[in-house]
Amino acid sequence: MVRLIKRELETLRERCTGRVVTEQDPRYDVARALWNGAVDHRPAAIVRCTGPGDVSAAIRFAREEELEISVRGGGHDVGGSAVTSGGLMVDLSGLRRVRVDPASRRAVCEGGATWADLDAATQAHGLATPGGTVSHTGVGGLTLGGGFGWLTRMHGLSADNLQSADLILADGQYVHASARDHPDLFWAIRGGGGNFGVVTGFTFRLHPVGPEVHFALLFWEAERGPEALLAIEEAIAGLPRRAGVLAAYGLTAPPAPFVPPPHRSRPGHALLIAGFGSAEEHRATVTGVEDMLRPLFTYADAMPYPRLQAFLDATAPWGVHAYERALDLAAITPRVAATLCEQAALKGSAMTFMPSFRLDGEFCAVDDAATAYGGSRLPHHTLCFTALTPSPEALPAERAWSRAAWEAVLPHAMGAGSYVNFQVEREADRVRAAYGAEKYGRLAAVKAVYDPDNVFHLNANIRPARRSRHRAT
Repeated sequence: MVRLIKRELETLRERCTGRVVTEQDPRYDVARALWNGAVDHRPAAIVRCTGPGDVSAAIRFAREEELEISVRGGGHDVGGSAVTSGGLMVDLSGLRRVRVDPASRRAVCEGGATWADLDAATQAHGLATPGGTVSHTGVGGLTLGGGFGWLTRMHGLSADNLQSADLILADGQYVHASARDHPDLFWAIRGGGGNFGVVTGFTFRLHPVGPEVHFALLFWEAERGPEALLAIEEAIAGLPRRAGVLAAYGLTAPPAPFVPPPHRSRPGHALLIAGFGSAEEHRATVTGVEDMLRPLFTYADAMPYPRLQAFLDATAPWGVHAYERALDLAAITPRVAATLCEQAALKGSAMTFMPSFRLDGEFCAVDDAATAYGGSRLPHHTLCFTALTPSPEALPAERAWSRAAWEAVLPHAMGAGSYVNFQVEREADRVRAAYGAEKYGRLAAVKAVYDPDNVFHLNANIRPARRSRHRAT
């Protein structure tokens, strides 16, 4: 690890309002910890930013000292790119304020806000924007990669609802990006990840949601696996537009109060439906699915939208040891269903499962060229092989399971690329495949303008094209 001498650290502290944390600080281990407990990187210094000025000062200092830069928002990235080994972490986790203008249906949030922060503020006015399925996920990382959740079928991606952003660039300068200001940069950050600067502020379009929404979880035992997966596929195809959906293959029923005691810890498969229409519409939807193939049990409830957003938090607790692979599927065919069931039977951890996100509806209505989102805008499933263990000792076996299961299903995938927020190793060829040649080339050109030295490279990295001498405005 790079060791900064006292004089260098004093220089950094003089430039920053926020606290500068090093390994001598008793809070160092807490400050460097991320959601994924398997990540154990040790930065030379952590700047706990209090505003854009600290971000700019930290970036300038790191470049002067030739330190690698990482950027921490919610700290939820499975790959752990929010923390660098031996470099400088720009920590935005203290920047979580949210301002809502209900008249214009807009929300402005700081770069370290979580979806719990944003949802709490917007729901005070009966509003929301699409974002995530785990409430302690950071707004920044999820949005910059695209971002989907329960509202995506109705309102598109998080990135589709981004109206503007404030960034600190690799040279420490501030820019405001929108459809009018730096439109090339604004296009790139809506799907291109953290390649172009540190986003300290997001402005989102909001939609009327709640305050009460409807939810149902239908669970089928593993013994009816292929039949259940095909019934889930048929059910998803017939869902109304005002329903959000998530399938969970290879799910072990949790020891939760909503699971009947005889079925707790039982392996199986689940369909989760969020209803944003009337109670009657939701009830009819759930009954229609039950009539296709009677589930082992059904849990249905009405709840506030923030509770829906936090419903899956227990499946992804802070400090869990995690790894995942992902791919896109046009459909769950009989052969895919059989393969998924075979792989589900081989997992070792009760926490491990295969979440599948259905992307259609308004998601498909957005023109592919409108944003830098790396993936098809055709209707499809994004399927993850999510390995989760409570202890580090169990992770190697689950990691091997994730890779093997991914390999088994890959021949049925839509291509070699996958959603960049679900890429852990982020091999250069898979990043290129996710965006496609044309979109990747455009991103590389924008990267050459705003970060020609590839300062921000701990991400699904876009390598800059040949340097441009002029910054676009």
